[in-house]
Amino acid sequence: MNDTEKQLLKIIADMDGTPDGAFNIRANGSLAERRVTENVDIKTKTDKPGIDIIIRPGTKGETVHIPVIISETGLNDLVYNDFIIGDGADVTIVAGCGIHNCGGEESGHDGIHTFFVGKNANVKYIEKHYGEGGGGGKKIMNPTTIVNIADGGHMEMETCQIKGIDSTNRVTKAVLSSNASLVIHEKILTHGTQFAKTDFTVDLNGKNSSANVVSRSVAKGDSSQEFISEINGNNLCTGHTECDAIIMDNGRVSAVPSLTANNIDASLIHEAAIGKIAGEQLIKLMTLGLTEKQAEEQIVNGFLK
Repeated sequence: MNDTEKQLLKIIADMDGTPDGAFNIRANGSLAERRVTENVDIKTKTDKPGIDIIIRPGTKGETVHIPVIISETGLNDLVYNDFIIGDGADVTIVAGCGIHNCGGEESGHDGIHTFFVGKNANVKYIEKHYGEGGGGGKKIMNPTTIVNIADGGHMEMETCQIKGIDSTNRVTKAVLSSNASLVIHEKILTHGTQFAKTDFTVDLNGKNSSANVVSRSVAKGDSSQEFISEINGNNLCTGHTECDAIIMDNGRVSAVPSLTANNIDASLIHEAAIGKIAGEQLIKLMTLGLTEKQAEEQIVNGFLK
């Protein structure tokens, strides 16, 4: 693995060398390196590209890394990854994709991730997307995440588009059983003429299930974003969806939060706020010695932190 690929792994998965625990590194459409442990098995699918990550019931405190990197122009990669999380497990999964494209052709990655979270299991899922390279070829990412949470299970998702992705269509669908909970924190930065769309659908089917979906984004330059979120309360449940966005230059953001209560005991809330950086915030930082550009970057970094 060359220095460029190693740097991509560090950015998207905080990997500086070989990580502890189980991992699977996919590079330019093929398996680069893998390790399994006593409690975490990783198997290559035989019917389509991708892997099965199987976590033994009762597993505690383990971290699994499954990053994807692309450094070839003209390569469009597609994977189907299934996560089977055993009952009572408590694990962290670090994914993410980085593209380095210095050529003139489009490079892209589509990842279809399906989670089966067992009863009373707890999963933290971290996913970062990043693109770089001076060529004219675009960097495209279209992640799909399908979440099934059994009784009493919990999943926390932290997704982040750092920068450099020309186009992305991010789809998340979740179905929750009784006493299950889902928390999603999304952060997106676009610039230039980039486009980003996120589409969340959560079905709160189980009694006392809950979901909290929060998106924060910044649209710079001539970039545009669309945020769609739908929460369906089908039982005694609680749901909250929120979109906060900053627009700069000629950026454009559309937010469409949607709630449907199909049960008298469903309690659902949505919020959306879009606007520019407040002038008093800039002035305050500039009085401390920052230039206007430095002040803007400081505010954006704090907003997306």
